[in-house]
Amino acid sequence: MTPGSITSVAGVLCGHFTDTRRPTGCTVILTPDGAVAGVDVRGAAPGTRETELLSPLNSVEKIHAVLLAGGSAFGLDAAGGVMRWLEERGIGVRVGPARIPIVPAAILFDLFTGDPAIRPDAQAGYAACAAASRDAPAEGNAGAGAGAVVGKLFGIGRAMKGGVGSTSVTVNGITVAALVVVNAVGDVIEPGTGRVIAGARSADGRTTVGTTRAMLRGETITSLQPSAATTLAVVATDAVLTKAEANKLAQMAHDGLARTIDPVHTASDGDTVFALGTGASGLAGSLTVLGALAAEVTARAVLRAVWAADGLYGPGLPELPAARDLHGPPA
Repeated sequence: MTPGSITSVAGVLCGHFTDTRRPTGCTVILTPDGAVAGVDVRGAAPGTRETELLSPLNSVEKIHAVLLAGGSAFGLDAAGGVMRWLEERGIGVRVGPARIPIVPAAILFDLFTGDPAIRPDAQAGYAACAAASRDAPAEGNAGAGAGAVVGKLFGIGRAMKGGVGSTSVTVNGITVAALVVVNAVGDVIEPGTGRVIAGARSADGRTTVGTTRAMLRGETITSLQPSAATTLAVVATDAVLTKAEANKLAQMAHDGLARTIDPVHTASDGDTVFALGTGASGLAGSLTVLGALAAEVTARAVLRAVWAADGLYGPGLPELPAARDLHGPPA
């Protein structure tokens, strides 16, 4: 185990599949021993699977994996591969003669980058599981972050590269961690200063413009179709949680997106946060403290995602510089 990522939480493994044919892929968070889970969807254009099971009103108590995938709604196929990998290992809820793995999933739109007919499928989900480990997962252009883009409100030609990032904190014996795939309509901003780290660029492509500031000046934005973006996150903790508490934790973690993405939760985003509790620490903790920590690690993971990203360049691809291309390495 390497500290400082989603896998710092006992009981959590993570794996990526990154497609070599075009920038897309999927990321799986495995909890083979089961985890209590919740979800909170804030974007207006989500693409999800099995999220209704996570309601405290419904009977399934634990899940076995969460899948995050590119490919828009087509990418939900990858969850079938995750289920197959888990079933082969006897992991799942016993229902009659079968064990059924519970795999909630959410997707993001990354079809701007290359051939849209190439997207994660069941084989991709299986491969992500096969790659999963306790090692810190790759960040930037990996897995579901391979085709992620930010700052789309003035067109894809003025956008920048997004990605995947992860981090964790441990306080009083409880670890809280987040993994975030940043594919937002809005800009990624530095909390406190408001500096745009990655987002919509000026017409000459050399600087960021600040999307909200540009809208306040009355600049015309490009019309985006619903589901053309989406930021996805998984927050995990080794604290003991009920399903109701896991859902509240997911809700509070969205504050981390609001601190670092502007605008966020738009009509074209399907922003979704999952929260997992493995209970491995044996400690319950204060939900108020856990929620504050979840928001903090979510915000940090957003920034890590864009600072770790590499620019996207090549035949048939939009030119998408990364944060380091415009600003140099982070201070």
